Amino acid sequence: MSNERVDRIEERVAWLEHHVTAQDKAMLELHEDLARLRKEITALRERAESTANLDLQRAPDSERPPHY
Repeated sequence: MSNERVDRIEERVAWLEHHVTAQDKAMLELHEDLARLRKEITALRERAESTANLDLQRAPDSERPPHY
């Protein structure tokens, strides 16, 4: 193989290694974002459920309608 061809191959390998490293970093960031969003969704669901439970515990018959 000629030196020029080896140089081109080495350049391509270096570019691919850089690209793979950038993709790994992006995937790690996406994984962290997904984990954070899952925690937020869980917290929001728990808060919604507790709010719904509080609403059910109130006695609607004891409250006066808003037009009184």
